[in-house]
Amino acid sequence: MTDDQKWKAVSENDKNYDGIFFYGVKSTKIFCRPSCKSKLPLKKNVVYFESREKAEQADYHYCKRCRPDLLEYQPIKDIAEKVKLLLNKYFTEQQKLMEEFGQLGISQHRMVTIFKERYGMTPKEYYDTLRIEEAKKKLAATDDTIMDIAYDVGFQSLSAFYKLFRKKMDISPSKYRKKEIKNGIRL
Repeated sequence: MTDDQKWKAVSENDKNYDGIFFYGVKSTKIFCRPSCKSKLPLKKNVVYFESREKAEQADYHYCKRCRPDLLEYQPIKDIAEKVKLLLNKYFTEQQKLMEEFGQLGISQHRMVTIFKERYGMTPKEYYDTLRIEEAKKKLAATDDTIMDIAYDVGFQSLSAFYKLFRKKMDISPSKYRKKEIKNGIRL
């Protein structure tokens, strides 16, 4: 591959060349992937490397935007997975969940868009599903009151719990519990 071909890949941010070569900027001593969206350097300031190791041996530091030091860098996928992990961990602690979302460094709108593209539902829909699934387990396996279960799974009011449970399950929580007991599901 010629330097002109490499320059074309760099100037077009062509991700097809990621991993095939890396480029460094002499004036900053930073190296990038060909797909890096950073400002295009002057062609005369660019040097090419066969590998990350060669760039590092030449005392170049990795770009913090395209992260050529990582084998795979998919920030959008990482964000979606982080949101899902936070939802799984804190779905019963709404205040803590909101604090953790605030630490992601993206807007709520962008977070919703990324999550929906990755998982086919909004974080709210996933959050509601988690809470209802946990409520179903508690209804079937414990003698806790419905009010206690509603609060345990993160609802602020009993009416909100009943409304969502009925919407998702097409049955009230008390009828669901009776049905599970009748079917011998109770642990």
